[in-house]
Amino acid sequence: MKIMNSNLGYPRIGAEREWKKALEAYWEGRINLNVLHAEMKRIRLSNLKMQQNSGIDLIPVSDFTYYDHMLDMAQMFDIVPSRFRTAGKEEEIYFAMARGTEEAVACEMTKWFNTNYHYIVPELSDTVPTLVRNRPLEAYREAKTELGIEGKPVIVGPYTFVKLSKHYGNRSFADWVRQFVPLYARILQELEAEGVRWVQLDEPCLVMDIPAEDMELITDVYEQLHQAAPQLHLLLQTYFEGIEHYEQVVSLPVQGIGLDFVHGYETNRANLTRWSFPQDKWLFAGIIDGRNVWAADQEQKCNLLSELLQYVTSSRLSIQPSCSLLHVPVRVSQEETLDPVIKESLAFAEEKLSEVVQLGEILQKGGQIAPLEARRQLAKSPLRNRADVQQDMAQLLSREPMRSTPFVKRAVLQQEYFGFQLLPTTTIGSFPQSSEVRQARRDWRQGKLTEEAYRTFIRRKIEEWIGIQEQLQLDVFVHGEFERTDMVEFFGEKLDGIAFTQNGWVQSYGSRCVKPPLIYGDVAFVKLMTVEEVAFANTLTDKPVKGMLTGPVTILNWSFVRDDIPREQVCYQIAAALRREVTALEEAGIDVIQVDEPALREGLPLKRKRWTAYLDWAVRSFLLTTSHVKDTTQIHTHMCYSEFHDMIDAISQLDADVISIETSRSHGELIQAFEDRIYDKGIGLGVYDIHSPRIPTVTEMAHMIERALRVLSPRQLWVNPDCGLKTRSKEEVVAALESMVEAACLVRGRFLKHESLVEERSE
Repeated sequence: MKIMNSNLGYPRIGAEREWKKALEAYWEGRINLNVLHAEMKRIRLSNLKMQQNSGIDLIPVSDFTYYDHMLDMAQMFDIVPSRFRTAGKEEEIYFAMARGTEEAVACEMTKWFNTNYHYIVPELSDTVPTLVRNRPLEAYREAKTELGIEGKPVIVGPYTFVKLSKHYGNRSFADWVRQFVPLYARILQELEAEGVRWVQLDEPCLVMDIPAEDMELITDVYEQLHQAAPQLHLLLQTYFEGIEHYEQVVSLPVQGIGLDFVHGYETNRANLTRWSFPQDKWLFAGIIDGRNVWAADQEQKCNLLSELLQYVTSSRLSIQPSCSLLHVPVRVSQEETLDPVIKESLAFAEEKLSEVVQLGEILQKGGQIAPLEARRQLAKSPLRNRADVQQDMAQLLSREPMRSTPFVKRAVLQQEYFGFQLLPTTTIGSFPQSSEVRQARRDWRQGKLTEEAYRTFIRRKIEEWIGIQEQLQLDVFVHGEFERTDMVEFFGEKLDGIAFTQNGWVQSYGSRCVKPPLIYGDVAFVKLMTVEEVAFANTLTDKPVKGMLTGPVTILNWSFVRDDIPREQVCYQIAAALRREVTALEEAGIDVIQVDEPALREGLPLKRKRWTAYLDWAVRSFLLTTSHVKDTTQIHTHMCYSEFHDMIDAISQLDADVISIETSRSHGELIQAFEDRIYDKGIGLGVYDIHSPRIPTVTEMAHMIERALRVLSPRQLWVNPDCGLKTRSKEEVVAALESMVEAACLVRGRFLKHESLVEERSE
């Protein structure tokens, strides 16, 4: 009997990013809605056809989306905030929720577990959810009609959907979950009536530290769903870690359990050893890494499968990736410039599906295991065994890195040095990457523009935006980062041990796609990376100009990382390289240096018991990069779209003089983290959402600042956008920053007036 295989989800973007291009063409008015629908259908069917041709038995349907799968779920259940109800037709409301409008702030966007994918957070208020359309059924019918595929509808499960949503009003979490059960039941009943065999209910929250009492709720929910559609095969799918409450989860009335044996290997293997596996269920074993790009070691994977066959028969085993392939690029064969040894060591989405099928054939027929000669060559390569890097690391880690002077004393010295006014204003780093900028970079890379001509172009853009910042009267300037592509790619291209793909794109949020670096060897500093442009900008103004670096933890977490040594060792190598750039910036007269760590929180393990170890080496890596500077050199860092309340202590340990955070999409709720904990260092508030074309009013931004002043001292508060401005137009940026500076001036004036009145009364 053939061993079954399955897939959990597939990249939406297309091999040539056709998905992104169609979306942006629609938003810009270059194509109409009918053309968009047609192009999306073509991409969707092409993805399904590829999986069909690969030999995948259970092909996921309804995993495709026009923006985000959680947003799809919210709209399917009519979870539309009242501020969007008048935004127009269905598609207009959908994109308004994701991107905002002139009148309404977009829904919050945050990380999907500990990945670099962002999802739109549903807002559960007093609205009663209702099923307005059965999207999984529509997707199943399309796949069957167009391609003859008996698809496996994929749905975010009720527990995870509610857990990842924002809750307003007086209803409890359990009440909210129960509100959705009849709607899920109806979806499943309609799928059962259609003849669907398997339905994948994604419940990744079951790998989190969920309270024991939630298992009673989950059991009740799944008993109701089973009773609603008793003939349907329900696959309870988990990923990213090993599941908690294993014994209760595998006893749920479902026909299949999906477990991650890559990132959750330790926990799930221990659970199997202790509790075994129910003989009346299918085990969907995620053994191919869905989050990294290195080719699987077939011998190792076959050994793992043999181990699993001690707990489940081959007739009830399904081989699959560890999670959706959303998190990896589409196709290795498109890469023409990579070193052959590196290229042959890779597996993207298409290749991972081939690995799934091949492993099933080897296990079933006893076929020959293919040796990974390329990976063996890479392991022995001098690029992975650099004595100079190892010696440098040993020396740097011989003592704990830390600033020589405590912050409370540094702050006094820095204020004397800079003389900043109350509520100083700045931006996060980047300014608009216009079509002109992108074209100049392409021409330079293709040899159509000389090195000198390109440098002259970049300098003209820097001069233009230094002038704009002078007019805006910002307090700390940036050079604009016009020479940079992605914030990680730019640095990765200048360090040894890191390679880049031509088409290794993955979705980050909405239509935003990135090409994560491939960290394949020992990382080492080669030459100066940022000093020339920042130092030039510094000559154009008397205001401080920030040096801008991406931090070591973010470079690590936003890369595909070698899997032969611990991640923290790779992070220390990156930190050591960046440390040399920080030194060079300081020597060039740059007195404010921002080391961005937006990915610090997303690297947190999903289980709290592992947090301390991660945060220890993450903080140490940041301090390796920054702690050696002078007391008067002000270190900034930036973090966006993170929940900070549970890691304020670790953020404080970074010992950055100023941290800028996002507070716009979360409607100021992150400020609660500082209401509950004392934070004594500088804080930059992201007072408006740069991901939306909407420009907030002066009043809105002033309100955000004033709310922060309820719990923070104006002596520690900075005012800035919530992220870099590269994706916005020049007109949008100037208008928004004008309002931001005016809001800061308004609040500053109110505070100084109030302070003056208090002084008069005390006299």
